[in-house]
Amino acid sequence: MKKYILPVVAAVLCCSAASAFELDDFVLGGARVKGIPSSQPALDGRYYYQFNSEGTMIKKYSYKKEKDVTTFFDNATIPDNPIAAWDGYTMSSDEKSILLWEGSKYIYRYSFTANHYIYNIKDNKLECLSEAGGEEIATLSPDGSKVAYVKDNNVLVKDLATGVTSTVTTDGKKNEIINAVPDWVYQEEFGVLNTFAWSADGRYLAFIRFDESQVPMCSMELYEGECRPNHDYAIHPGRYDYKYPAAGEHNSVVSVHCYDLQAKRLSKINLPIGEEDYVPNIQFGKQSVPTLMVVKENRAQTHMNIYAVDPAVGNFEEVYDEQSDMWIDEDVVTGVKYYNGFFVIKSNRDGRTHLYKYDYSGNLLKQISSGDYDVTNYYGYDEVRKLFYFQTNKGALNRTLRCANDVTGEVKELVDGNGTYSASFNSDFTYYIRRFSDATTPDQFVLYSIDGKKVRDLQLNEDYAKKYTSSEIPRREFFTMYNDNGDRMNGYIIKPVDFDPSKKYPCIMSQYSGPNSQQVLNKWKMEWEEYFAMQGYVIACVDGRGTGGQGKEFLKAIYLNLGRYETEDQLAAARYMAEQPYIDADRIGIWGWSFGGFESLMAMSQDSSRYACGVAIAPVTSWKFYDSIYTERFMLTPQENPDGYNYAPLDLTDKLKGKLLIMFGSADDNVRIVNSMQYIAKLHSEGQQFDMMVYPNMNHSINGCGIRLPLYQRVLNFFDKNLK
Repeated sequence: MKKYILPVVAAVLCCSAASAFELDDFVLGGARVKGIPSSQPALDGRYYYQFNSEGTMIKKYSYKKEKDVTTFFDNATIPDNPIAAWDGYTMSSDEKSILLWEGSKYIYRYSFTANHYIYNIKDNKLECLSEAGGEEIATLSPDGSKVAYVKDNNVLVKDLATGVTSTVTTDGKKNEIINAVPDWVYQEEFGVLNTFAWSADGRYLAFIRFDESQVPMCSMELYEGECRPNHDYAIHPGRYDYKYPAAGEHNSVVSVHCYDLQAKRLSKINLPIGEEDYVPNIQFGKQSVPTLMVVKENRAQTHMNIYAVDPAVGNFEEVYDEQSDMWIDEDVVTGVKYYNGFFVIKSNRDGRTHLYKYDYSGNLLKQISSGDYDVTNYYGYDEVRKLFYFQTNKGALNRTLRCANDVTGEVKELVDGNGTYSASFNSDFTYYIRRFSDATTPDQFVLYSIDGKKVRDLQLNEDYAKKYTSSEIPRREFFTMYNDNGDRMNGYIIKPVDFDPSKKYPCIMSQYSGPNSQQVLNKWKMEWEEYFAMQGYVIACVDGRGTGGQGKEFLKAIYLNLGRYETEDQLAAARYMAEQPYIDADRIGIWGWSFGGFESLMAMSQDSSRYACGVAIAPVTSWKFYDSIYTERFMLTPQENPDGYNYAPLDLTDKLKGKLLIMFGSADDNVRIVNSMQYIAKLHSEGQQFDMMVYPNMNHSINGCGIRLPLYQRVLNFFDKNLK
């Protein structure tokens, strides 16, 4: 791979031969810590399965004994096997068969079609799911006897014993009716990729139907390109059409349907779901009889309900109702967990995000967690030991692990010290893999038994640590400051390793600023910021109002006013840095991607802006252009909140100060190209000068084929030109 060495890098290396680092060490994956392969816990809780990186083998590992490893699946041993390697797999719950797929073709950033196969472990036999292939969201029934999948927007079910495939729906049509596969905006903003729900006995298959016929069409031009070129577009550009609901526009009309495999009957469940409502989550609960649990949310995302449905007759009962004075987070509506006799849900009703336990009649049984912290991840419930396991913040900067006793109510912290801890449990909560890092310690993966005893190290990243914790690379220092409203804000600073407090340095303000996000965390991170600091910059980042870790009121401040208070806080952060004796107040820049790009433009377009320059990558320039679910979650619709929508970069171009570099991909299906095009058109009309980079056929991530290296090279050159 060709290495790009900037002129400024060459100069540094010339004068300081000790540094062996280049930009590509930080932006092409070299500075990424090693993880561990994704694993699937075995049914018995004693073992777990791992897929090898070549996609040819699944091994079975013992949690307890390091050397107890067996090959569970070997592609090379299958007779007459036409597939050289697999893209992924799902184990049946009875562990008697494996659903494998290859030939994946992505539709959006997450959804894909693929050719699926069923492997019978006992018979060592491989069978294709359908002759044509190209199925979506193939999903095994709980007993492994059937597979539900989607083809051409319709639902089909294959009986693996008889080989018979039943057609469940026939109304599917591209860009009009989708069965079971979520539409674009559900995938992007709720993170829902599959709406199939099997009952435990395999009799009922429920799914969500999306009628997107009234959703506006969006088109993207595609070019031949050089990164994964499409030669069909060598002379004339192609086009990709998909449905994209912008704020205030028509969404898909959703409905819940259930197929009775025994009666071969498809029914629509007549729940009180209006045309404007969302259904982000359906699952079968753990009641004694099959019961479908359906989560509904209003369009404003301030009111959620849960209904318990009898799939045999369609009767339902409301078992949960919550109304909020701000948005309800997407992980609340998608993260409900169902158990024998009760379900667990998160809520920030008392000012912090905590766990609550309800029975299936809708009665609150208890508040599981409480205190001055937020539950940031819920891992599950150990039915034998009667313990709930979850991750919380510890102060704003740290993440810790806790458990709550369902009988006594006692909550214990499972780890000591600061940093960022997370966990992955086995099926019966007897073992867990603990991941840890902090600002000076790269990620460590260690296997523990539930009594807290260490079983073995899985990945400590020791070689990585020797390289990237060297004295040549700067470290993050945390600090606190206060905004003009008197709110405490957390930040970090990265200084050059040869920092001299008597000198004046240029400063780059790095930020994202999006709702409930956090950039300032006590965890390992190594990327472009460290490298830029090595080139003589002080990098600073401050999490302002609307970011996570500081409770509901800090979060709620930005409700209905995206960009207003985040901008005030970024300006306060810039003033704070300008007051530091080692910062040149005339050489401060700002950087951001996506929401961070929006905020870069907002901060540069204020009367009190002191930024000499800024970089905005894939920025939203008006919330009128962005999708309905995300935007309305924080802003309601433009019809309901016109003042909020009229305060965005596109409305402030005449106030833009400093040099600007705007960068975006031409095939961004998320922050569509209209955001940047309308913005730069307005700058042109006002006679403003700016720099711009466009990346053909690249989506929102602008990644692949090594493009990140020249991208960051361009950013560094821009800052060198305008801040040095």
